[in-house]
Amino acid sequence: MPEAPQENAHKRTYHPAFGIVGVLLGAALATFLGRLLSVGIADLRGALHLDFDEASWVGTSYNMGMMFVGPFSVYLGGLLGPRRVLLACAGSFSIFCLVMPFATHFSILISLLVLGGLTAGTFYPLSLSFILRNIPQRYALYGISVYAVDIVVTTHVAHSYEGWLLHALSWRWIFWTDALLAPLMMLFVYLGIPPQPLPQPKPGQPRPSWRGFLYASAGAAMLYGALDQGQRLDWWRSGTFVALVVSGSFLVICSAVRHFAQPNPLINFPFLRRRTPILLAFVLIFFRFLLLSAVVVVPSYLTSVQGYSNAEVGPVLLWLAIPQILAGLLAVYLLGRIDSRIILGFGFGLMGLGCLMNANLSSDWSGTNFMASQLVLALGEGIAFNGLVGSLVLDILNSGAMSRGIDLLTFSGFFQTIRLFGGEIGAAFMGHFLQTREAYHSNVLGLNIQSGSLATNERIAALTAGMQAQAATSDVAMGRASTLLALTVRKQAFTLAVTDCFLLLGCASIACLIVIASMEPAKTQYKQMMAALKAQRT
Repeated sequence: MPEAPQENAHKRTYHPAFGIVGVLLGAALATFLGRLLSVGIADLRGALHLDFDEASWVGTSYNMGMMFVGPFSVYLGGLLGPRRVLLACAGSFSIFCLVMPFATHFSILISLLVLGGLTAGTFYPLSLSFILRNIPQRYALYGISVYAVDIVVTTHVAHSYEGWLLHALSWRWIFWTDALLAPLMMLFVYLGIPPQPLPQPKPGQPRPSWRGFLYASAGAAMLYGALDQGQRLDWWRSGTFVALVVSGSFLVICSAVRHFAQPNPLINFPFLRRRTPILLAFVLIFFRFLLLSAVVVVPSYLTSVQGYSNAEVGPVLLWLAIPQILAGLLAVYLLGRIDSRIILGFGFGLMGLGCLMNANLSSDWSGTNFMASQLVLALGEGIAFNGLVGSLVLDILNSGAMSRGIDLLTFSGFFQTIRLFGGEIGAAFMGHFLQTREAYHSNVLGLNIQSGSLATNERIAALTAGMQAQAATSDVAMGRASTLLALTVRKQAFTLAVTDCFLLLGCASIACLIVIASMEPAKTQYKQMMAALKAQRT
């Protein structure tokens, strides 16, 4: 009895609001470093003296680490509690990011990136579960808004920030930014998440096993690496690709067999065998695929066709954060009043409309020509992602998982895996599709440019005349004219391929609308929940 006041005083020192800020910052840091590695890979190649093949593994190794720890975070969170996991991983992540620029060998750099991914990968799945269990239900909609803004906006500022870093500071700050902010995350976690006792298995209950999680995590990481490197390795023609796919598939099967033979008390697969989570997983995959229109396709066009640098691409994407935030607030407002499926459908409809608007582009388009379509896309992204997160939270609340920690961790781990895997499947398919369509259009255009034809000769003659003043001889001028003509063909072929990508994304949005229409209405909407809470307060 004398220790009770001391325990209560000890509990009062922890403020969940600090913990929420800490896990949100962690999710942003994990996403931000991945985006910086992607947009800054050309600068990292030059600074670290990497060839093309070596540089391609920089982002892959980091994301494979995140993929590995996605399923494993369920085991870690259930066994050790979020406080221990987040503090240890945030501290390690900060150290890894701090020393990465000093890696003297490629193997050391890749090892540090894998370790960085392993530690950062715990931030995302543990963040949403902690927010849901610690924020009062009357503030749930605001938590959804902040969480969605935290993830979506982070992906759009990477180009501007990386361009500013190279101009004002150094490429090393691609890593040091997270190294500097991770201790701040640790402070918030330390102040906001109370320690929890280590769980003890009940009599007769099987002990938690790490082996099944290890098999699943390693298998998922290998499959992720195969998808990420597939286009460069030429898919099944590469022994490395085949080895990754076969080994990864074998480990995933081993994990499934072990789970059914010896069920693990830290995971509850039957909880996921419901219609709503399965359909929401497909919606998340579609969202990650459609997000490529803003973060991959548009930047690829601007850099390849218009010759933009990251500093020039940044302003085309950076201003989208404002309409995304406003659209997110609108979505949160509507979540408390109408069916979440309507919000999802409206958001994905806007994203599809933005992609179809971009399908009218020509090789003369610059960054300003994308403003109208990017505005529509930004509004759609803000509404769709807030609606998606709101639908996920609504399913958790309706299923009663809030009172069952294992179900909540299973749900978070599953959707972390879907987020990474679904995004990589979309990115791998888009990269293959873009290259294939570019080759097709280049071949079609090349058929109309035959050596010796009248139109070709007239075009080369005109270009040669323009090059005469800068060339020493007529032969040099003609050679430059032929090169310029080939570049023009490539430019037009790539533009047509990008147009096909936007048309594909528009079709994907229609498919997603069909999935949304197949979802069942939630038994209890936010409107009823807010009314019940209001009635309780009065």
